[in-house]
Amino acid sequence: MKLFVITGTCGAGKSTMKDYLSKRLTNELYVPVDGDEVGLNWWDYAGTENESKYNEDTLRCATKMAEGKNLIYVSCLNPIDYFQKIDVPEEIETTHWIALCPSDDVIEQRLKARPAERGFTSDEIIRPHIEYNGWFRRNKSKFQLFIDNTEKAEEETAELIASYILKVN
Repeated sequence: MKLFVITGTCGAGKSTMKDYLSKRLTNELYVPVDGDEVGLNWWDYAGTENESKYNEDTLRCATKMAEGKNLIYVSCLNPIDYFQKIDVPEEIETTHWIALCPSDDVIEQRLKARPAERGFTSDEIIRPHIEYNGWFRRNKSKFQLFIDNTEKAEEETAELIASYILKVN
């Protein structure tokens, strides 16, 4: 199984890309899974001694959902945590990293536009996500595909990702 991780901070467009790729690449070869949809809740891990297991457990669930097909995994996971903190499921033979990194202004606009129940209700809450976005920008060489999607249409970004995935496979 090949793993394609589409990553970025909250508001980068990951879930939107999963929706596009579900239409574009869903067949006998690929299963797009959003880490937010595997049935685990971050808040069940946050502040506990198992906090660091959240990404590992979520990836394991997504891998099972893929049922042996190539997994397109949408998550805030980064390569450093993946290689240093996660016991990668043995089904995963290769991992490819795709980062979405729009401008900080775009991240701020997108997060402020979300419904209040999503929790992005203040600059203090949004600031760490903008800082994490900066980490992606500073570390763009760690990704096989790095996309600044600040001025790209959703369809254009999805096509770049789909083309990369199809080329690798």
